Amino acid sequence: MPRKVRQLIADLEKIVEWSDEDGCFVGSAPPLIGPCCHGKNEARACAQLCGIVEEWIALLEGDGHKLPAPLAAKEFSGKFVLRLEPALHRRLAAKALAAGESLNTYCVKTLVKA
Repeated sequence: MPRKVRQLIADLEKIVEWSDEDGCFVGSAPPLIGPCCHGKNEARACAQLCGIVEEWIALLEGDGHKLPAPLAAKEFSGKFVLRLEPALHRRLAAKALAAGESLNTYCVKTLVKA
């Protein structure tokens, strides 16, 4: 396996998190692949995920497809637009006001908890 591919495998974001819905740990590697493996413990799900990522990259490279850039290689501005229903916007604004915070600060704190 070329060094470039090995480095990409190492650099790709790999996420293993508990899923209440599935009752186990679930692994994904965006933007390469979504939820793709399960494990009763985090280490097992991570090991499966690493194997799947390696297989996907080998397949993509073998077929001549462009490999995705790792999230760490991308620049983020810290801003994004969120579209939501006006009623939810009003409710969030009211909660922020009640907390004595700006809507932005309230939403950031709420998102951090997610």
